[in-house]
Amino acid sequence: MKEPFGALDGALLIDKPAEWTSHDVVAKVRGHFRLEKVGHCGTLDPMATGLLVLVLGKATKLSEKLMAADKIYEGTMRLGETTDSYDADGELVETRPVPPLTLEALNLATESFLGDQLQIPPMVSAKKIGGVPLYKLARKGVEVYREARPVHLYTYRFSEYEDPFAYFRVSCTKGTYVRSLAHDLGEKLGCGAHLTALRRIASGKFDLKEATPLEDILQFSREELIAHVIPLLELKRYE
Repeated sequence: MKEPFGALDGALLIDKPAEWTSHDVVAKVRGHFRLEKVGHCGTLDPMATGLLVLVLGKATKLSEKLMAADKIYEGTMRLGETTDSYDADGELVETRPVPPLTLEALNLATESFLGDQLQIPPMVSAKKIGGVPLYKLARKGVEVYREARPVHLYTYRFSEYEDPFAYFRVSCTKGTYVRSLAHDLGEKLGCGAHLTALRRIASGKFDLKEATPLEDILQFSREELIAHVIPLLELKRYE
């Protein structure tokens, strides 16, 4: 049966599993369903899970607009340890004692991060300098100058603290490195820290509650996939 014209022009909301790159998800969905054009709106590190917005077909032209939306994350950081990537996927760099802390003290420390700030991308990141991803240079032991870029934090709050793990929620502008926030907070506290878990809860008006786990999507028939695609014309309300 011939599918309706434009039925696969739109957005697909995926709950990304850990250990997959955003590119892996795009390639898998494209190949599995034999789609010509698939893109994503906002990279998630392999360790991160949660909302990944895919754009299909003609909707790929909207990727920049949709990518520009603010984001909300929930995560966990471990105090007392720093890594070269600022997260649990990196190599341990240093261990320091954690001072006595309370939930109130942690939230007081986050106040200086709110609003506008300049953030330096970590060396272990996909950001390119001279056409080369930083992580490739980092693997060779090369560290280069990274220009700080403006980001904005609307909220940054801890909900629970079980030494040495702290659980937080942050809402921010696009391009914010949450693992850098964990690293920088650790430096502010004097004990170091790194990100151990991260989950994207929202991207603009898209919400994780509307997303489907990747493993379930890969079991869909083509008709079931179409039923989960947000049509191109409806995406206007998400901009």
